[in-house]
Amino acid sequence: MAETILSLASVHGWYGESHVLHGVDLEIRRGEVVSLIGRNGAGRTTILRAIMGLLDRREGDLQIKGRDMSHTPAHRMATAGLGYCPEERGIFSTLTCEENLLLPPVLDTRNGMAVPLNEIYAMFPNLKERAHSPGTRLSGGEQQMLAIARILRTGADILLLDEISEGLAPVIVQTLGRVIQELKSRGFTIVMVEQNFRFAAPLADRFFVIEHGRVVEEIPQADLSARMDDIRTYLGV
Repeated sequence: MAETILSLASVHGWYGESHVLHGVDLEIRRGEVVSLIGRNGAGRTTILRAIMGLLDRREGDLQIKGRDMSHTPAHRMATAGLGYCPEERGIFSTLTCEENLLLPPVLDTRNGMAVPLNEIYAMFPNLKERAHSPGTRLSGGEQQMLAIARILRTGADILLLDEISEGLAPVIVQTLGRVIQELKSRGFTIVMVEQNFRFAAPLADRFFVIEHGRVVEEIPQADLSARMDDIRTYLGV
């Protein structure tokens, strides 16, 4: 069994005075893809933000690659090999596509995971075609590709992806699924928040069910077909 690369133990989190995470326990193994599933408002995105240190307050134990990162500020998390792709994407709209890709520094040089520009373009041919287009001219799907590609340039080997398929055309969603499979084959560890369960289902090795700010169940890929009724209940569909 692969080593644990990211773990949370009894993690609590707050937005202001609102207590939103209630003792999250989670272990992610190196090189696997996991999906956090649950209804809207269950706390899935908040878990990603807690890992990155972006909550107003966080308590509990956070370990990354065997290092205690429980009290590490957000601006230091990327140096541990974390790459966060938020739902709002956050690309620089006044820069060209290629300028967005050249801007990020390589923050973790130890693992050799930073993806060169030519490989980014092979992975996302649309971005090569739009290399000199400003961010404002990119489609929603191209912006999402750019947001993912940008964190691949930093040397991050643990990718936190928040709703990357939301609102995108089926052909773009298919491309993103292919990219995730390729990244897994390269040894990246991926934690996805996905409301589109059809997208996540064939990609993830394990599924963590989130309810009311805590993990209530873990479902391995091998049990998925037998547990679909339970999953529909968890998702409210």
